[in-house]
Amino acid sequence: MKVIILAAWEGTRLRPLTLTTPKPLIKVFWKPIIEYTLEYLYKFVDEFVIVVKYKKELFKDYLKDNYKWINITYIEQWEEKWTGAAIKWIDIIWDLLVINWDSIFDKDDILNLVNLKWYGCLVKKVANPEKYWILKANEENEATEIIEKPETFVWNLANLWVYKVNSDLVNYCTTISPSKRWEIEITCALNLFFKNFPFKLLEIKWDFLDISYPEDIEKTENILKDKLLVKPIFWEAIQLEKIWDLDLYLWIRKEFIDDLIKFSTNLEDTSLVNNTWDLKRFSSLEKFEKWYNDEDRFLFTLVWEEKKLAWIWWARPSKLPTITQITDNEIAHEVINNEKDSHTSWIRIYPDFRWKWLAKVILKTSTYFYRKIFPNAYICVDVDKNNIPSQKTYEKNWYIFFWYWENKKTVESEVNARLLYVEKPYK
Repeated sequence: MKVIILAAWEGTRLRPLTLTTPKPLIKVFWKPIIEYTLEYLYKFVDEFVIVVKYKKELFKDYLKDNYKWINITYIEQWEEKWTGAAIKWIDIIWDLLVINWDSIFDKDDILNLVNLKWYGCLVKKVANPEKYWILKANEENEATEIIEKPETFVWNLANLWVYKVNSDLVNYCTTISPSKRWEIEITCALNLFFKNFPFKLLEIKWDFLDISYPEDIEKTENILKDKLLVKPIFWEAIQLEKIWDLDLYLWIRKEFIDDLIKFSTNLEDTSLVNNTWDLKRFSSLEKFEKWYNDEDRFLFTLVWEEKKLAWIWWARPSKLPTITQITDNEIAHEVINNEKDSHTSWIRIYPDFRWKWLAKVILKTSTYFYRKIFPNAYICVDVDKNNIPSQKTYEKNWYIFFWYWENKKTVESEVNARLLYVEKPYK
């Protein structure tokens, strides 16, 4: 299956942001709008075809490094306008998805369309159908006609510009006449497609996030933040990000709990056993579930191609440990004076993934999403004074440290002396 992403237009209503950046590359919750589509679908398709025009070179510059494992083809739209003209010359043999780039959909709704046996599109019931392209349906909930902003009521299912079709739709776009606006429109080709193929209307289960104006970005980020704040039932997870061939989740999926228990009970991993309480926390399903439900922690997990647990990182609002000595620097005094915003965190990187470059990237990404929930947090972690690799990991991620001691003994004679590292809020 191919996916065609229509990304040729500037997005003038998002000016001044789009004066330098095409709309699909505008960042919402840290990543460009187009990335949500790529992340949802890359495992299910053979090729992405991105139709570009406005500032087309920026797409290649951004995606060549961040999505180098994905097969992406770029097609430049000619002077002909609108959606039908965008796809009419694309070489298609099998089924395809056609997606506009204006909105962010829930992953489940997109995958329901991918898994549809035949053809169809995503729709939403609306109270004001006169403002939308409306799809009429027969008794089998199959589309019979699409109508632009009907002046009288015909139905209430609005077109959301996400379709599963086949190559015939592309062929229709080469034969249809321009609309009254003198544009080649995919909706005209769809009316021909309905006559020849069953076309199901899938009503979305979750609302989509439409980004048309600059103020919509903040609204969308607040909605995504609220979604992260809802703690799911045990062993559910929300996919946040793709880091090379690794997937970052908030919370943990069921299939990786066995990995967590196995790593935590491996007595040969002396680095883990000697420096953590993981045998107590994670040595059984019952203990982990109790730990999971006890406190308002936020747990991030990184997994390799959905097969193996690579790391976990968790944090929560918490008072700092008793500090018996600090270095005389600005960050230390900030933490002491803003104790209500202190958060404690911990990190585990499992044996096959203890690479310095990976730790730096995933720590930065996890703390970024955590700051979407707690923007004013001083994120702290304590590290054994002899744990040099962990110290270097945090220092490379702009954490600043100051000493504190246990039992008020001197650092030189105290075996359990600790270093406290702190990452400042972004100001």
